[in-house]
Amino acid sequence: MSGAQYTLTGRLAVALPPVEAFTLFTPRGEEQWVAGWRPRFPVKTNDDSAPGTVFETGAHSERTIWVVVEREPGRRVSYARVTPGSRAGTVTVEVDVDGQGGSTIRVTYALTALTPEGQGPLHEFAERYPNFLQSWEEEIARHLGSRPPSAAAQS
Repeated sequence: MSGAQYTLTGRLAVALPPVEAFTLFTPRGEEQWVAGWRPRFPVKTNDDSAPGTVFETGAHSERTIWVVVEREPGRRVSYARVTPGSRAGTVTVEVDVDGQGGSTIRVTYALTALTPEGQGPLHEFAERYPNFLQSWEEEIARHLGSRPPSAAAQS
């Protein structure tokens, strides 16, 4: 089997300063703007982005196990993620000031297919990645009650 592996990086804009924008990319923070995102924590935690925190999600009828592996509060968070029988890898979110009072978010997914059946969904995800991040920007802007920063710049 020749496996599938992708490292995908993209950027989006968020109309919040970095410390506030960072909270939107924590497990509980994503609940505010991601439809169907409902992290389940097997152990009670007061700090959902502390390294070592484990949670599960069930979006798109797939169980995914997540572990916070690294965090620099307000600046960066990395997760290991495994969708059993399909894909595994890491997701890293880096937050930086954009010079206009908002933030630029850099999101990197490094994923490997675990089985031949996992290759198709992974390939589709890779092809849709720019649109995926665009939808994040739009959903966050909707949550904040504003237009996406990139759309505002185009008008």
